[in-house]
Amino acid sequence: MHRDQLIARKQEVIAQIQRIRRELERERALGRPGARLEAQLDALMAEEARLRLAIDRSPRG
Repeated sequence: MHRDQLIARKQEVIAQIQRIRRELERERALGRPGARLEAQLDALMAEEARLRLAIDRSPRG
C-alpha cells in the first residue's frame, strides 16, 4: 500500500473507532454487555496502530 492509501485507511479506521465507541457507550448506558463491540474496538485499535507504524516507515511523497 502506498503512503496515501495507508493514511486514507487510517482515517477510515479512526472514524470506525469513534462510531464503535459511541455505540458501546449507548449499549452500556442501557445496561447491555458490549463484548462484541469491545472486540471490534480492540481489533480496530490494533489496526490503527499497525497503520501508524506502516505510515511512519513508508517513504514520503
